[in-house]
Amino acid sequence: MEAWRSRLWPQRLAFLDGWMLLLPALLLVAVLVVGLVEIVDMSLRSLDRATFLLGEDWTLANYAAALSRRATWVIGWRTLWASLVTTVLTLALAFPYAYALVRTPNAAWRRFLLVSLFLPFFLGQVVRAYGWLIVLGRQGLVNSLLGLAGIEPWPLIYTPPAVVLGLVQYMLPFAVLMLAPAMTAIPEELELASASLGAGWVRTFTNVVLPLARPGLVAAGVVVFTLTFTEYAIPQIMGGGKFDFAAQAVYEAWFSTSDAGQGSALAVLVVLVSTGLTALMLALLGGRAAAGRVGRAAAADLSAAGMTAAGTGAAR
Repeated sequence: MEAWRSRLWPQRLAFLDGWMLLLPALLLVAVLVVGLVEIVDMSLRSLDRATFLLGEDWTLANYAAALSRRATWVIGWRTLWASLVTTVLTLALAFPYAYALVRTPNAAWRRFLLVSLFLPFFLGQVVRAYGWLIVLGRQGLVNSLLGLAGIEPWPLIYTPPAVVLGLVQYMLPFAVLMLAPAMTAIPEELELASASLGAGWVRTFTNVVLPLARPGLVAAGVVVFTLTFTEYAIPQIMGGGKFDFAAQAVYEAWFSTSDAGQGSALAVLVVLVSTGLTALMLALLGGRAAAGRVGRAAAADLSAAGMTAAGTGAAR
């Protein structure tokens, strides 16, 4: 095998080893880029209502029509605020979960947290969304319990809070998986040193743990936001057609009105907005380098304070 390998891939080509390992990923990205270029091309062609074929000439009519409709702006703002609310709530729930998963000394409790984290991945998002319909429906579990208490059924499903709830439940495992490595990289000794220097739990969390976990928070926030912004199934099922996201608008243009040009224009707008907002989040919250500097500065300050306290104690 080594002889055949040396003939097929001689030593002089060793400098290409890294590129060959990256080749599958590069091919996948190339396919996505080709598809995106095709979508951009279709977005610049208007639909001929006589033949239901796209025209040959490029035009910005699809973009002008999309941006001139009030429904586009309503759906866009709805998608934006729902994505932001989902991101904030998901990070608020995922951070303590990841912290408990990494810091717990109990092996049984850690296994329970891991199983609870990975179990949703074995269920499709459609199944989970219909599960929420059973729980929150008019005859569902929650309203049944309210009925036992003599309370009239509440409209819990097909509402904006229901959609956000379903999105948070769907995005939570992704956020925890992004935060857990960041929490693992924080030495527990730093927290112990902070406590030994007299800092309470809140001060240790805000001055030590949070700055060092910032890269994970930024990465998790970007992933959750982009996935939520382009989500289709959960808003469609849990919104009942009353709380459409941008993905629903793209789907309707493509398959309900059979206007590939308009659907492509909406898809391009979704890509541009989500990409621009992601870049803005990275610029405002700081990338990995800035977060790393903050984390290293906090760790250095704490280590210096610890050495100073140790020196003072030894002198006494």
